Amino acid sequence: MIPVSNDAEQRAMNRQALTATTFVEIVDTLVDDFDVIEVLTVLTSRSVELLEVAAAGILLADNDRHLRVIGASTEQVGLLELFQIQNDEGPCLDCFHSGIVVVDSDMTAGSQWPSFAAESIRLGFPSVCAVPLRLKDLILGCLNLFMSEPVGLSEGEVALAQALADVASIAIVQDMATREAAIREGHLQHALNSRIVIEQAKGMIAERGGVDMDEAFARLRAFARNNNRGLTEVAEALVAGTVNVDLIAPGRRPPPPPNTQHL
Repeated sequence: MIPVSNDAEQRAMNRQALTATTFVEIVDTLVDDFDVIEVLTVLTSRSVELLEVAAAGILLADNDRHLRVIGASTEQVGLLELFQIQNDEGPCLDCFHSGIVVVDSDMTAGSQWPSFAAESIRLGFPSVCAVPLRLKDLILGCLNLFMSEPVGLSEGEVALAQALADVASIAIVQDMATREAAIREGHLQHALNSRIVIEQAKGMIAERGGVDMDEAFARLRAFARNNNRGLTEVAEALVAGTVNVDLIAPGRRPPPPPNTQHL
C-alpha cells in the first residue's frame, strides 16, 4: 500500500505541474488575434481542475457596468450565474462592487444572499468563493468558484484563484491596457457579443447532433482547436453557414424505411 504522505506529495506535484502549464497556456494567448472566450474557457476549466472545486463561472461587465454571464464550466452553473444577476443578489455582485474576494463557506448555516443561497444549495453547491477579475483599479468582472461540500477554500487556494484571475485579466486587456475607455467599450463588449454567437452555435450543434449544450460546446471547441481556428471565429462561421454543422455534429441517423414486403 502506498503511504498517505506519498499520495499527498504526488498530488501536490501534479498540481504544481498543472499550475505551471495553466499559466503558460493563458500567457500563450497574448497574441494579436487571441480569442477572449477561449481564454476564459481555459480559466474556468483549469480552476475546477487546480482547485478541485465542483464548478466555476465568469461574469464580465458590459458598457454600462452591468454584469453578464460570459462563461461557465457547465450549463447548470451558467444558469445559476444568470439567476444571481436577475435577482441582483449574490457573491459575484458583492465582489464586483467591492473589488475584493467574497466567501461564504457554508450557506446552509444561513447567508446574506437568501435567494441565491437557496438556489445554489438546491443545485448542490453549499459553498462559494467569488474572485475579482481586475486590472489595477478597474474591475472587469468576477470568477465564481462553487464547492459541493460546505467547506471553504484555503488561503493558498484563494491566492491561486486570484493569480489565475489576474493573468486572465491581463490577457483580456493586453492590447488596450493604456486606453481604459477602449477597454470598456471595445474588447469587453466584443467578448459579450462573442458569447451570444457561441450560444447560437451551441444550439445548432445540440439540435443537429442530438446532444446537450455541454457536449455541444465541447465539440465546438474541439473543432476549433483541431483546425487551428479561434472559438468565436468558428461559431460565427457556423451561424453564417460558411461552416457546415455536419462537420462538427453529424446529424442523427434517420429511422430505417418501413418494410414494404408482403407476407
